[in-house]
Order: sequence, then structure tokens, then C-alpha cells
Amino acid sequence: MIYFKFPFDEKLYSTDENSDKKTVIFKSFDQAESVHFKGNCIEVNTISERFSNQSLAKDETEFSAETHDEYLGKLQQIINVIKENQLPKLVLSRRKIFKDFNEINLEESFNNICKVYPNAFRYIFIKNSKAWMGAFSEVLGKFNKSTHEFETMGLAGTIPVSESWTVKEIEEQKPVSSYIRNVLEKFNTESEIQESETYDHISGNIKHLKTDFKLKINPEDLDLIIEELHPTPAVCGIPKDFCKDKIQEFEKFPRELYAGFIRIETDDFIQYFVNLRCAKLYSDSVHLFVGGGITAQSNPEKEWRETELKSEAVLKNLSFSN
Repeated sequence: MIYFKFPFDEKLYSTDENSDKKTVIFKSFDQAESVHFKGNCIEVNTISERFSNQSLAKDETEFSAETHDEYLGKLQQIINVIKENQLPKLVLSRRKIFKDFNEINLEESFNNICKVYPNAFRYIFIKNSKAWMGAFSEVLGKFNKSTHEFETMGLAGTIPVSESWTVKEIEEQKPVSSYIRNVLEKFNTESEIQESETYDHISGNIKHLKTDFKLKINPEDLDLIIEELHPTPAVCGIPKDFCKDKIQEFEKFPRELYAGFIRIETDDFIQYFVNLRCAKLYSDSVHLFVGGGITAQSNPEKEWRETELKSEAVLKNLSFSN
């Protein structure tokens, strides 16, 4: 069962499971795993009473999160790899595991996230032994079935809302936009690519640098474009294949659905959202997935603080009973 809200839309949606149509599909970072929900997209009034802490599986992973010193050591190794190979950027992630609670109030937690992130795609689901919740506003793609317009964005750089951009964040965002621009050029047959200025995108307590893109495409190219765009430099790095190999080599845990994407089809649109600011939920623990774009200018201690800040995006909105 899944519940979700679209950006800038406070209507609550689910799927009716009345057909074999895969309306909502979650794809893992490596696309080896998928979770899908069948039926039509429908508006609902409330979350089911069956959607509770008792529905969650027990955490039997026996994972232990990386310590501050472990992560800083790994960050320094990544910075060395970046310098040796002259990489523009490589994204490193970690899990933060929280266990100090008796129960999670799922409905209240989801409502909290919805209020704090009105411009994000917000979701919560439980299916078989898996339960996830998240809220993030990075659009991997949005396809209009009538006009054949395709929209995407370049999003990178993360600092607290109150701070000013530094060279590090500005340089981190540039290759992201360049990468997207190059991908779209391959499928640009009907019109010129429309590209916005880079501007601030606020998401709760943090902000990012964002550039919007739009063009008309052939509908049959949609899946190919998504395959080319994912994983974007915002969640992987540049060059993509090299950085994917390094992520597998250096990261302590598999990313699972984190940094993958969510595909949702309605009557008018097919939309794809990057699955960031998310958590995997258990009856006795929460696994928060966080990461950051590392460049040659990165400071390991600052990168650690950035991941701590990002983890609060979900954690501070969870409603627990102790």
C-alpha cells in the first residue's frame, strides 16, 4: 500500500489495485531492484488504520553505521581519487541508523513531512517486508502526454538556507547542468532546448542550486532519455560509469532504493522523481540515507556536517513514542 502527494498539491493519492497497470514504480540506484504498485492513481481522504507501526518488519540487518572518523577517512580517500583522476565530482553516501524509540506514528510522520516540504514529491509505502518514506523535489523527468514536452532539472550543491554559496558549490553544479544538456541534445529533434538561469531552490532547512530544462521529444524516446539521465551527477558523479564503480567500492552499504527513481503515470503525465531525503522504516529502527557531492575542493568535516543536516530532513519530522 502506498500514499503520496505531488509537488505543490496537497491532495492525498494512492492506487486502487484494480488493474495490472503499474502506476507507481520504485527503481533502485543500480536498477537491480524494483517495487511497484498496480491500479489507477486515485485520490483518497485518509491513510488506512492498517498502516501502522505493527505493519513494519523488524530490523534484522545487523548493520552498524559508520562513525564520524570512519566517514572522514573515506571522504579523504575519495578526494584523493578525484584529484588523481581529475574528476569534476563523485557522490558518496552513508546510512544513519536511529533506534531510540518504541513506535513510529506513520500517519503523523508523513503529515509532518508533507507540511515541511510542500514543493516535494512526498510518499510513504509498505509492501511485503519493505517500508520507505521520503520527500524530495528533484525531477528526473516529466513528460506531457499531450504536448510531448519533457522537463528535467539540474540540482546540486547543498548549504543551510542562511549561508551564501561558495566556489565549491557553484563548481559542483556546473557539470551537472552540462551533463543534462549533453544528454538532451541527443534527443533534440523538434525544438530548441529551453534552459533557465541557475537559481536557489529551498528545501526545508537547506537550499540547492537549480537549473531547469525543457524540450519536445518523440514519445518513444522517453525511456531512453531516462536511462541516459539516471543516475545523474547529483547522485553519482562524472564520468558516470567510473563513479558508479567507485561508489560500489567505497560505500559501506548498498543504496537500495536511495538515489534511485520513482516513476508515476497519470492520465496526463509520466513523472520521474529522484528518491533522495528518504528513510527505510522498521518497527525498531530507521535507516536514513544521506550523501554529498565530493569535489577536489571538498572539506571532509564540512561534508560530514552536510550529511548530518540532510538526515534531519526526515528524522526531525518522524513522530516517535519512547
